[in-house]
Amino acid sequence: MNAITLIIFFGVIGITLYVTYLAAKRTSTASEFYTAGGSLTGWQNGLAIAGDYLSAASFLGIAGAISLNGFDGFYYSVGWLVAYLVVLFLIAEPLRNLGKYTMADMIGARFSATKVRGAAALNTITIVIFYMIAQLVGAGALIKLLFGLEYWMAVILVGIMMSIYVLFGGMGATSWVQIIKAGLLMAGTVVISFLVLLKFDFSMVAMFEKVSTATAHGESFLLSGTVYKNPLELISVLIALLLGTAGLPHILMRFFTVKDAKTARSSVIYAVWIIGIFYVLTIFLGFGAAAFVGTDAILAENAAGNMAAPMLAGILGGNALESFVAAVAFATILAVVAGLVLSGASALAHDLYGQIIKKGKVTEKQQVAAARWAALGVAVFSILLALGSEKLNVAFLVSIAFCIAASANVPTLLFTIYWKRFNTTGAVASMLTGLIVAVVLVILGPNVINPVEGKAFFVGEPLFPWTNPAIISVPAGFLAAIIGSLLSSKSEGEKSYAEVKFQAETGYRGLEDTGTDGGYNPHAH
Repeated sequence: MNAITLIIFFGVIGITLYVTYLAAKRTSTASEFYTAGGSLTGWQNGLAIAGDYLSAASFLGIAGAISLNGFDGFYYSVGWLVAYLVVLFLIAEPLRNLGKYTMADMIGARFSATKVRGAAALNTITIVIFYMIAQLVGAGALIKLLFGLEYWMAVILVGIMMSIYVLFGGMGATSWVQIIKAGLLMAGTVVISFLVLLKFDFSMVAMFEKVSTATAHGESFLLSGTVYKNPLELISVLIALLLGTAGLPHILMRFFTVKDAKTARSSVIYAVWIIGIFYVLTIFLGFGAAAFVGTDAILAENAAGNMAAPMLAGILGGNALESFVAAVAFATILAVVAGLVLSGASALAHDLYGQIIKKGKVTEKQQVAAARWAALGVAVFSILLALGSEKLNVAFLVSIAFCIAASANVPTLLFTIYWKRFNTTGAVASMLTGLIVAVVLVILGPNVINPVEGKAFFVGEPLFPWTNPAIISVPAGFLAAIIGSLLSSKSEGEKSYAEVKFQAETGYRGLEDTGTDGGYNPHAH
């Protein structure tokens, strides 16, 4: 540890804490806590979405996966980038027009039954926990590299920091921390990529020739098949990556921070450009680490390869660049976990407590207080789980969260918007089936049960052969929605599909809409 490391690291943390202090002064109502009062512009929300999306899995996990596994690691970059097209074309505008604070609000615009909202809240909390563990594992490895602290101390430190952001600043602080972090992350990634190319005299051919001999994989490093030898397993992973984004609660919440659907659409376009540039640059992070850091050094620092990018920065730019990259990575983790805690707290406080237990009869003060207590609970529970997950690759952990999102949420969201015959029974069946099938198959898979000691929680032969079960769990979610809807004629509290479709397309809510542009005005409530 040296002065440069301390100055850069605590400088970044100081900036984010100051932003939280400013935001805390403006966070008193439920709308401000959950959605920043719908005050973000398109470019601001686009940067914030990018900040939310470019998590520890993107920066640390993908760089590590590419450095160790070559082309197979790059599938994460491709899948997560293309996934935003699904959000742009199918989800963003209807979600903004139908929802208020959470994904469950959007589904509740058509199905008012409490069991539908309860199932949606359960899915949100489960996805948040998986995603949170990934971020905390990455944070633990990062602080261990940077300061030499024990893993458990680093995880607790991150937990305290993220709790401060959410408890005091709400969505306003979280959004601006995301914006700052997205800018810093892009700057760091561009600098590292430039230095990698500089080492190869800006020749892509020279880079490919180098990495083809730099690892034990040889030339196969540049080909698919180093990890996903079974084509069906690869397809399963890609299904999760492509569809999962459209069901991630902390990403979907971001569309409620803008004033209308038009702004929501423009924010996605901004986000796609930023995310696209970043994911292309992950090639240089991964290949650069393979060429200049080396597989043995990467594995020695972290068994899952999560520290490949900061180690590469240290070799190419010295201690100053390594410290900057590590500080940015830490800010990345803090920003993402703050968004995750907020979405988990929203599900607990707004959906379960406010709408189900209190049946909507809750004051602004009660909602904000409940949200803060819920945020604290989500943070503590996630920390406890992360303490036992140190050896898991963060990109894998996030891919599991994507699998659950794609299986449990996406069928319900799409059918809510686009299928007239869809009903309450189909919605509940879809969400619970997708969730249960995905979680059970993950538990039975090789990342929980593995014959190689240290690779998973338990030693033994896995009962399910693939790391990601999306190829089974996603169709199961869609099938359950169809069968449940067709076999049941129940329509508990369901609105007319024509009414919901009109609202999804226009944002008009009749008497409750007080906006001037046809969009939903959160201050109307």
